[in-house]
Parts: sequence; structure tokens; C-alpha cells
Amino acid sequence: MPPRSLPPPAKKQKRKHTEAQDEVKRLEGLLTTAAQSTPTGSLNPLADLLILAESSSAPQDLSRAVYALYRVWVILINGGKMSPSADEGEESKVVRGWLWDRMSAYQDILVGLLADSEGALRTSALQILFSLQKHLSSVLSSTASPQFHIAHFRKIVGGLITCPPSVRRGEGHASNGSLQPDILDTFVKSYLDHDDVRWFFLRECINYLASPHAPANLLAILERIRAFPTSPSDICKWWVPELGAKPPKSKKPSAAGSEDDSEDEEPKDGEDDWRTFFDEPKQDATKTKGKGAARLHKMTLHQSLHSVPSHRAVFTRAWLALLPHLSLSSSEDSQQDIRRKEQEKLAIRTLTTLHSTVLPHLTRPILVMDWVGGCVDVGGAVGLLALNALFVLMTQYNLDYPKFYTRLYAFLDRAVLHSLYRARFFRLAELFLGSTHLPVTLLASFLKRLARLSLSAPPAAIVILVPFTYNVMKRHPALMVMIHRVPDEEDAEAQMENDPFNAEENDPLHTQALSSSLWELHVHRSHYHAPVSTMARVLEEAFSRQDYAMEDFLDHGYGSMMDTETKRKIKREPALAMHMRADIFACAAETEGAEGSERDVISELWTF
Repeated sequence: MPPRSLPPPAKKQKRKHTEAQDEVKRLEGLLTTAAQSTPTGSLNPLADLLILAESSSAPQDLSRAVYALYRVWVILINGGKMSPSADEGEESKVVRGWLWDRMSAYQDILVGLLADSEGALRTSALQILFSLQKHLSSVLSSTASPQFHIAHFRKIVGGLITCPPSVRRGEGHASNGSLQPDILDTFVKSYLDHDDVRWFFLRECINYLASPHAPANLLAILERIRAFPTSPSDICKWWVPELGAKPPKSKKPSAAGSEDDSEDEEPKDGEDDWRTFFDEPKQDATKTKGKGAARLHKMTLHQSLHSVPSHRAVFTRAWLALLPHLSLSSSEDSQQDIRRKEQEKLAIRTLTTLHSTVLPHLTRPILVMDWVGGCVDVGGAVGLLALNALFVLMTQYNLDYPKFYTRLYAFLDRAVLHSLYRARFFRLAELFLGSTHLPVTLLASFLKRLARLSLSAPPAAIVILVPFTYNVMKRHPALMVMIHRVPDEEDAEAQMENDPFNAEENDPLHTQALSSSLWELHVHRSHYHAPVSTMARVLEEAFSRQDYAMEDFLDHGYGSMMDTETKRKIKREPALAMHMRADIFACAAETEGAEGSERDVISELWTF
């Protein structure tokens, strides 16, 4: 066999990496020398280094090229090569424009790496992007008032929300447009808690919702916002240190007349007009004469970053732009079925936290009432979760929804006691029916409907329903007639057959449930599951104990029931055998000894 003329594959691959590493070092050295020289030397190797980064397929080669470019860009940015100057000539403008084009190509590489299959490249790209954001903003702030480099930050926001494919060849792309969990965690924990980053992200994110996976990615970020400023003292953490300086105070507000005259003026340079949508409706000039109010949307960006209402305004606009993309379509086309299921999952995630982490920070929470009402009309798990947000809007933000309890009553079907969100439903029901000012007729309809559904419910649901009924009846003693009604002896059988409760009535005020009884719960005394039968007997005792803590019963399921039964201590040994008597069957006892009686074959077979 002739000797092999080519090196082994491993040595060939190692030589290839070594050559790429040497080339990166050579180009970085040339660029560093050129950037630090005065006047600036040739920066043409910058294009060669970008081409080398774009053509790299090995993660280690691409990582070296990306970090080499980062170090070069830091030198160029801090050296003022990327900023305009008052005495620059035409040639300097051309060079600066060429540098920004190369910077844009480098940003595209980093943004694409946010969705790369290599975790180290993803994290490194995000860190480099935010490091450049700080350098660019600091240099920009040194020539004027504190600034945030918006053009560069828009690239970051677009990469996080749209997740474009990785530029790395081969198996570089990790997912189909979905934000990677490690990038999400790093962004939320390390950068989004900065007030300036959060403010600009909330303002810019709505521009990328046209992408198919953008709503899901944006929701994944917004639902994890926990530290939101509620007072000026909470605005104290800055990614760009220059923005932490206290802004100049706004000018003294003008009178109402002069304010109305200036409403049609265009905003000046440095001012932002994004808050006009959230201004309160204009009041009559005769009522506000002499009571000038500051135009909130006339603040500069620096002043807006230090204003709590400004943070709430961008937060509100982001959510109002996102919610329509989470609405469930009414189309029954089979091709839209997968899309509808995805939207349903997103809507459920939104409604789970909407009442606790979103509504308190909106400028006017009543603005989401149309979306919440649409979710209630959808029904199912989505409608059930939407009831919580709807109830918060009614009780805390004066939303008028007169048919709320009729809608709640419509959710009481067989699926409620079998649903994955059964525990959440009973938590909400205890909240909705907890008021002592509700009519007894209404409460009786809810208890009767639930009792009727318990006849086909699993044991874990019945264990929840009995203490729930106990608590409601203890708060409303007028309901006691439903468990203490004694029918007349003559009409007892007829009343049991003709229950006055109208199960087909949709209005809970007209079901005649108060004239009926909770015989369905009485039946559960003979339930096959011992805890259910024991719990059902509670309603026969005096209502002298304290209310049940519902949290002790809500987490029960088949798994917990099996664990309880297997771990139960047996106090009395069960009977495993018995003495068989010859007259165990009645027919054998009756016919025994009778003359001419037929032979009992079954009795003989069971006699041992």
C-alpha cells in the first residue's frame, strides 16, 4: 500500500484552526496600530476581518474573530473615529460613513449569533452588543446632553424579538425564530433591570411585532418584568452612567389658553411626542382657566427617563400593542388550528399574570377591557382565567360589567371539575362569591349547579367542593334550608322525583335552586372513596367550626390520593378468610330437608 501523502484529518483540521487564528491576530494587530496612529492609518483590514468572521464555521474561529473585532471597535469608538467633528473634511465624512457600514455588518453578525446553536457564542454576542451600547452612548453623551445610542439599541431589540438566523455556516441556527432560554435569562437578569434599558426596550419593541414569532418572544420578556418603578427613588440603576445625572427641571407650565395655542406645534429637536396618546382628554377651557398643566409629552428623553409616569406610559403602550396579537381568531379552518392553539397558550400565559403584574403599572388599566372581555367570550380555560382580570377591573378600576355573574354561571359545566385549572377556578369562585352582599338566590344557584356536577366528578373535585359549600353556607345562613329541608311524608317521593331546580336556565336568579336541596352531596355519604364519604358527612353536623382553608384541598389529585392510601396506617387487619357455611345461600337454607325439593347445585359447589 503506497504511503499516504495527505496529513491525517485531525492534523489537517488543527492546522486549519491555527492558520485562522494567526490570520485573526495579524489583522487585529494591523487594525490596532492603524486606529491608534495619528492620522489614522489604513483600516481596510477591517473588511477582511469581517469576511473572515462571516465565513467561519467553527465556533472557536468565529469567537476569536468576533472578539478581535470588538476590541478594534472599542478603540475606534473611544478614539472619536465614529463621531462627527466640527472641522472634519469631506474625506473624513467618507471614512466615517464607511466605518458605520462596517459597524452595521458587525452588528448583523452579533444579532444573528443570538440564535446560534452554540451557547457560548449566544452569550458572548449579547454581552458584546451591550458593551458596545455603553461605549457608543458614553461617547455620544460627551459631545452633548446625556444620550442613549438608539440606532445600535434597535439592532439589539430586533435581534431579541425576531431572532434572525445565525450567520455561521453549518448547524448554526438553533431554533425557528424562538428566543433561546439562556439569552432570555441573561437579558432579563443582567440588563433589563436597568431603568434606561427597560425604558428604551419598551418603547422600541412594538416596531417588530409583524414577525411571526415576535409576539411569543416579546411576551416571554414582558411577563418576567418584576422590578418596575413606582416612585422616583426607584429609578436609580443605569446601564449608561451619564443618564443617571439629574435632568434639568421642566419649564413652568403655561396657562390653559397658551397651552391650547401650542398643541399644533411640532416637537423640537430632542423632544419626544410618544405620550400624546396617553394624555387625558382635554377639559373645557372655562373650567381649567388659570390652572395650567404640564404637557407630559413635551419632556425631553432625559427627563422622561427620570419620570415614573413616563415609564408607565411606555409599559402601557407595549402591552396595548402586544395584546391584539394574542387574541384568539374565530376561524374554524383546519390550517389555522395549530396557530390557534399557540395563541391560546400565549393568552393563558398572559391572563395568568395580567391582574397582578400588568394592571397595577398601566396608566389606565381600563384600556385592556376589550381584550379581556373578548377572552371571556372565548370560554374554556381562556375565559375562566380572564374572569380574574375582569373582576379586578370591576372592583378596583370601576369597570361596569352587569352580567358578570351570569357569565360566571355559564362556565359551570362538566369540564370545570375535570379541568387542569380546577384549583384556580375554586380560588376565583371563593373570591367572586365571598361578598356577604350577594343575593342568596344567586349563591343557591351556584351551589346547586356544582352539586349536580359532582355526581360525575372525580373524588379530588368532590373533596374540594364540600368545604367550598360549607364556607359559603356558613357566611350565608339563609342557605341552610337547602340541607335541612324535610319534605312532607305524603309528598316525599314525589318531591324527590320532581326537583324544582331548573338546570336549563341560564340566569342564576331564576333557577329556583333555593327551593331545592343539595341531595347530590347527601348521596356522597356512600361514596366508594373513604375521604369523600367522610367529608360529605360534615354537612350533617352543626356549623360550629371555623371556615375551611381551601388551600388545604385544592392540590389534591389522583396522585395525592394514591400517596395517601399507600401511606395510610392500618389500625385493624382486614379479614382475609372466612368460614364457609353450608347454608350460605338463602335458597339452600329454605330447601334443606324439604321432601321432593330439587337439588341445589350451586350450594353443593360452594360447600367445601
